[in-house]
Amino acid sequence: MGSASPPPSRRRWSWGSALAGAATTAAAAALVLCRPRDPRFELISISLSAFHFRPAAALDIGLTLTVHATNPNVVPVRYGPSTVSIHYGGALLGTARLDAGAQPATSCRLLHLPARLDGVELAHRARAILSDVARRHMELDAAVEIAGEAAVLLWSRPFSVRIDSHITVDPVFLEVVEQENRSEMQLYLA
Repeated sequence: MGSASPPPSRRRWSWGSALAGAATTAAAAALVLCRPRDPRFELISISLSAFHFRPAAALDIGLTLTVHATNPNVVPVRYGPSTVSIHYGGALLGTARLDAGAQPATSCRLLHLPARLDGVELAHRARAILSDVARRHMELDAAVEIAGEAAVLLWSRPFSVRIDSHITVDPVFLEVVEQENRSEMQLYLA
């Protein structure tokens, strides 16, 4: 009679199979732990930095927006300059500037964004703004698209993230009362 293969319980242990299993497990864990997550942004405060009345331009109002930015990813990111659009009642009321920068992996930081409000647009919306001031309740929308790259050693991955915010502020004390932020990230093939 021919020789039969040993029963499954008697097969020899193989280093190759063990390494393949360990590599598969490590790859699966890396995918779960390293999957890209959307950054988080929260408007912490608004402060008045300039207020000038100019007859030709109505008002020149400068603000500083303090934003808490969180990179929840396990890789650092670099990003280019962006402009935050600030809308009131559906109209563009002003913009804030986000300078190019970088943020380490799994970190939080405060960003101070200089903003300018359009005096002519403020004048067009004066009645609604004064009503909001009297009620101490003003609703604003903000939108920004930030492009950058996540990089580790020689590997880098370009991304773009769009952030839309609905913010309720007390226009008298410039306090953030409530906000809802939505972000959507796109990764691009390198």
